[in-house]
Amino acid sequence: MPPAQDALATLRLPPCPLWPDTRLAPKEAAPPRRPQTRADDERHGPADTRPYRHGPLLGDDRAIGRDWARPARRPVAAGRDQFVAWCREAGLSVRVDGIGNIFARRAGTEDSLPPVVMGSHLDTQFNGGRFDGILGVLGGLEVCRALDTIGHRTRRPIEVVNWTNEEGARFSPPMVGSGAFTGTYTLDWARGRIDEDGRTMGEELARIGYLGEVQDSPHAFDAYFELHIEQGPILDREGMQVGIVTGGFPSTGMLIEFKGETAHTGPWPMERRKNALIAGARFLVAVDDLGWVHAGTGGKATAARLVAWPNKPGILSDWAQAVGDVRHPDPTTSAVMAEAMRRAAFEAAAKADCGVEILDVWQWGGRIFAQDLIEQVRGIAAARGYRHRDILSQAGHDAYFVARHAPTTMIFTPCKGGITHNNGELCTREDLEPGLDVLLRAVLARANGPD
Repeated sequence: MPPAQDALATLRLPPCPLWPDTRLAPKEAAPPRRPQTRADDERHGPADTRPYRHGPLLGDDRAIGRDWARPARRPVAAGRDQFVAWCREAGLSVRVDGIGNIFARRAGTEDSLPPVVMGSHLDTQFNGGRFDGILGVLGGLEVCRALDTIGHRTRRPIEVVNWTNEEGARFSPPMVGSGAFTGTYTLDWARGRIDEDGRTMGEELARIGYLGEVQDSPHAFDAYFELHIEQGPILDREGMQVGIVTGGFPSTGMLIEFKGETAHTGPWPMERRKNALIAGARFLVAVDDLGWVHAGTGGKATAARLVAWPNKPGILSDWAQAVGDVRHPDPTTSAVMAEAMRRAAFEAAAKADCGVEILDVWQWGGRIFAQDLIEQVRGIAAARGYRHRDILSQAGHDAYFVARHAPTTMIFTPCKGGITHNNGELCTREDLEPGLDVLLRAVLARANGPD
C-alpha cells in the first residue's frame, strides 16, 4: 500500500478532538449549578460552563446573543469569533453569508468541484447544553485538522458550516439560517425576524459583525454530513455507539395569536369576558393532550410557549401568543395530529370568545436523507466494528432543510440518559469518538470519490 494510502487507512482523530480548546469536558464532575436568575444565565452563560478553559465562549452564542442594554459587543459574538479564529489557525478560508452562516473552506486538489460539507450550529437554548450542535461544528473542524496532520489534500474541497439560529431561541422559527440558505425562507423574511425587544435578526447580525455578503443563489454542495448527539435515550440505553439516521419524525409547529379585551377581574361578568390568556392556555392544554393520546405509538406534542399582555393581576389579558408542536414517526398520524392542533386553536378561541390567527407554521422531517449516504455511513460503522443501529431523529435539525439542496445524512452519537436542552447534557470522550471516526471516514471517502 503506498505511504499516503497507508496513512489514510490508519488515520484516527486525536483521542479527544478539540477537548482542551472547548468546554466539552468539565474539569471536575460537579453537578450543574442553577444560576440565581435568568438574567444571570443570559449575561454569563450557564453556570456549569464557567469552570472550563474558555469559559462559556460557545455557550454564549445562543441565537446571536442578547446584550441586556450593554453596548459591549462581547460576549454575544464570542462563540462565532472563537470558531472563526480556530478555522483560520487551521488554514481554512472563512466566508459569512447574508444571514450569518459561517463557511470555513479547506481547498481540494480539484478546487472548482462542489465541496463536501460538514456542520451544525453553535447557538443554544437558554438553558441548553454543551454538545447540541456544537459537536457537529467542531467535529467538522477536527476532521480538517486530522487531514492536515498527514498532509493529505482531498480531491474535492471540504467545508465546515455553522448555521445561524438553528434553535429559534431568540428569533422564531428554528433553523432560519439553513432555511434561508436553501430558499425555504426568503432572505428578507429571515432578516426580518423580530425578538421580544423588537430587534430584527438582520440588525443584530450587523451589530455583531456577522451580516455577510448576499449570494444570488446558494453555492452547490457535493454532499452534507451532520454529526449530532441523539438528544434522546435510545443509543445510550441500548449501548449503541453510532446512530445511522434514516430520517426524521414528520413534525409541525404553529405560532398562534389570540385577541380579546382587557377588563377588570372583579366586577366584569364571566359571560362577557374575552380573556386571551385563557384561550392560549386552553390551546396548549389541548396540544399536550394530543401527545398523550398518541404516546403509545411514539407521538409527541409540546406546549412550548405562552406569552400574554398585560399579564397582570386585576386585569384580563387582551393578547396572547402560544407555540405548540406535534410529531410522530408515521407521516399520516403526524398529519392528523397537526390538523387536530390547528382545530384546537379555533376551539380554544371560541370557548374564550376571542379572535384567533395562525401567524406561522413550520414543518420538517420524513424520509428525506440520501440512501447512498445512509448506506455508506452504515457500512463504515460496521467495518470499524462499532455497535450501531438505524434510528429516526425526533428533533429538528438544519440537515432537514439542507436535504432539499444536496444529498444529506446525519450521524448520531449517544448522550447520557438522553438529556438535552438542559445544563445536565453530557457526553464522554468514549461516547463521541466512534461517531467522529465514522464522520471522518465518510467525508474522506466522499471527498476523494469519483464524479
